[in-house]
Amino acid sequence: MKKTLLRLVPIFLSILLCFETGCVGNPQNAENAGKQQEFTEYTNQIFCSEVAASTLNMHYNLAHPEKYGIENYPITYGSISVNENGETSVLLENWKEKLRGFEKSKLTLSQQMTYDIMIDFISKELSATGFDLYDEILRPSTGFTSQLPVLLAEYTFYDERDIKDYLGLLSITPDFFAQIIEFEKKKSQQGLFMADFAADDIVQQCNNFTEEPENNYLLSTFDSRIAEMSDVLTQEQMDAYIMQNRQLVLEKLIPAYRVLAGEVAALKGSGKNSGGLCGLPKGREYYCRLVTDVTGSDLSVTEMQKQTEQQRRQDMEDMKALAQKNPDIGQKCANYQLPTEDVELILQDLQVKMEKDFPKAPQVAYTIKSVHPSLEEYTAPAFYLTPPIDDISQNCIYINESKGDEKLKLYTTLAHEGFPGHLYQNVMERSSGLAPVRSLFGSSGYAEGWATYVEMQSFYYSDVEKEVAAYLQKNQSALLSLYATADMGIHYDGWTLRDTIDFFQGYNIVDKQAIQEIYQLIVEEPAHYLKYYIGYLEFLNLKGYAMKKYGEDYSNYRFHQALMKMGPAPFAILKKYLPKYWQG
Repeated sequence: MKKTLLRLVPIFLSILLCFETGCVGNPQNAENAGKQQEFTEYTNQIFCSEVAASTLNMHYNLAHPEKYGIENYPITYGSISVNENGETSVLLENWKEKLRGFEKSKLTLSQQMTYDIMIDFISKELSATGFDLYDEILRPSTGFTSQLPVLLAEYTFYDERDIKDYLGLLSITPDFFAQIIEFEKKKSQQGLFMADFAADDIVQQCNNFTEEPENNYLLSTFDSRIAEMSDVLTQEQMDAYIMQNRQLVLEKLIPAYRVLAGEVAALKGSGKNSGGLCGLPKGREYYCRLVTDVTGSDLSVTEMQKQTEQQRRQDMEDMKALAQKNPDIGQKCANYQLPTEDVELILQDLQVKMEKDFPKAPQVAYTIKSVHPSLEEYTAPAFYLTPPIDDISQNCIYINESKGDEKLKLYTTLAHEGFPGHLYQNVMERSSGLAPVRSLFGSSGYAEGWATYVEMQSFYYSDVEKEVAAYLQKNQSALLSLYATADMGIHYDGWTLRDTIDFFQGYNIVDKQAIQEIYQLIVEEPAHYLKYYIGYLEFLNLKGYAMKKYGEDYSNYRFHQALMKMGPAPFAILKKYLPKYWQG
């Protein structure tokens, strides 16, 4: 989900929401303990006010908000507005002033890291004002309207209030979509509306979702979830809720998508730029800020370009060396066999193989589901839905069967989404005692960078020859680097479609139709590939730093253990705190 606009609502808590472990840090004394409790109370106020600003976000962050003192809250998706009056800046300045009032040395180590993460976030947000209309809510893969159906389908009912909240969200969807439409009209007036092919994709996506209303999967998925509430609801209540959901889906949600499709189609042609962001006034500056936000990296775009090229060159040299030593490597890569392509068995195998390199995670349940056919075209090959911070049992991996993942690709994809990827990282984060407010400040570069980093490791866990695993891993890394370079080339350097075709053809990728699709996706989803690849490179950078610093005392297990204890953070902050969390 897109990060919501931060807004501070005064909430005074009568209880301490979450006790940090404080097992590493300054010696305890009465004065320090008081300051630490005050810091925890303040950050929990921020967490509660921010998480309650969107009912959807709150539900996916908290299974039981009442345990955090959140009981009276409006049903809302949040609001979309241009920060014309500087309200957000005022709120962020207030945050910064309050945080500066704490003496960091008196806080626990975990709190000190939280302090640095928040100050870093505030500083970057304050320097990025004036670009509200450059943001895009409607994207084929990561936009609000593309993600909403899945988030609604997976909206867990813990109690009857969740059902009412869910139905309340359905009822206000037309009003929220009206805000989106007004935002897009403002973009259009400023010449910042999306390219025509992007508008076509959004319209098609909406049409796919609404083409068979009576068979919409939000009807059947709701019925299934209601049936699981039979121990707390009467049959009469369940029937009433099912009828209400049906009415809201057919009369509110689907019409909202149809209206949105019509409005986007009407705005088509009003955009002034069909290429990268650098084609807009101040577009290159916006892209640089977006890249920093998305990746969590402090590297400049030019530094990212250089390191991406260096890593690609190394990967390709390694592949060449493997081919020289193994002349039949190509045939082996085409003909290898894995013991199983059963998803459950692969996830079990990964959990066993990873034990020597990663701390053991708590036992958690997870489910595997298939992406609904109406969403297959615009959905990734697989994705993972994060659990609430107070219920790590809610883990779900979606498989997009239309993408045809098989053999080692399926194995490494499940490592990316499951173990030791997203599912593992989230379970470890949720069980490590991090303050609730930390869940608001993670970057997609950390999350996707980690999942890509362990995906590369998983090639060597598979039951194939070592040379085959290495060759395929290097090839995957090099391929991702091409997408990352194209992303930066299109949005920072202004590559045209012709430039992009020439670039890929230089690496023997000659399908012009496929390259055009890649070009258009990158235009629609700026920095999308960077959160995977630059995040991956930053983990390699961090690993190289740890190996150099600790020498013979280094191990992958200790490195990963320190990372899991620190939790998500900008990479510069991870590097700063790594020695403090390292266990010899």
